[in-house]
Amino acid sequence: MVEFIARWLADSGISPLILTRGYAGGDEAKMLQRHLLGRPVKIAIGANRAAIASSFLKEYGYVDPHSNNTYSYRTQGHPDSERIGAAILDDGMQHWSLRSDLKIVMVNGLMLWGNSQLLPLGPLREPLNALERADVVVLHHADLIPEQSLKDVELTVREIKEYLPIFFTRMAPSHFFDVGNINSKKPLTALTNTIVLCVSAIGSANAFVQGMKKLGAFYVDQLEFSDHHIFQPKDIEMIRERLGELEKRFGTKPAVIVTEKDYDREPAILKLLDPFQVMALCSELQFIPNKGCTGDSFKKLIKELLEHKFPGAC
Repeated sequence: MVEFIARWLADSGISPLILTRGYAGGDEAKMLQRHLLGRPVKIAIGANRAAIASSFLKEYGYVDPHSNNTYSYRTQGHPDSERIGAAILDDGMQHWSLRSDLKIVMVNGLMLWGNSQLLPLGPLREPLNALERADVVVLHHADLIPEQSLKDVELTVREIKEYLPIFFTRMAPSHFFDVGNINSKKPLTALTNTIVLCVSAIGSANAFVQGMKKLGAFYVDQLEFSDHHIFQPKDIEMIRERLGELEKRFGTKPAVIVTEKDYDREPAILKLLDPFQVMALCSELQFIPNKGCTGDSFKKLIKELLEHKFPGAC
């Protein structure tokens, strides 16, 4: 979603600044940098996102939305097109030190609210009534959950905030690339009738595995590590052991599939799995039309919400 919004803002003539903590060596930041290459998007990495945002504003300047797009701070050496027009705070609902003008809450459809308890008794960082602060709710992985569950989520959200806009999204696979050659591009059909081991250290491995099963593999196995886990030599040995078991069982050499985030965390160590084929799956966020709510209507709504707060700024 961060990439989707940054791409849309940049293509609309607004230079965004993405603020991210940079877990595990900045795997997500590296992926964003590659995907947004060539666009006027800046990515700031650091735990103190208020401080690092301030440093970027001083270096590049910014557009003041209250003064009809005049530049309220000018710096030397950077063109006007690089002046920051918006900041995107990744994973920032509970980031109280930065005031936000628009809150988009992503809900993982495969996990939802769990037992509705707060950490550490459950998965929630805040009570569900925190959705009252949200401007938009996006139910992610909506393609992987039953229709009744979608209705239940909508009902729960409406009970908290009746007219809160709700959008559905999914991760749409596009292609693979070999971890030894990021410029290689292989079609999704490359896995048809093959044996696959999904190796991941992401927040929602179940969605990754379910998505792989839809691509026509003969058999899909998985090894799941904690989110942002950095692969070590002992992990490579564990993966090799599982691959050996699969090869013995099926009589053919299996392929290893990782996500882009896993690749960007430490691409070199994945090459140690040679001679097994190791590929990274590339995917992008895609809106699922629902009751007139589409990707285009999402952009329109965000623009309207911002124009309401900053007349003439969009």
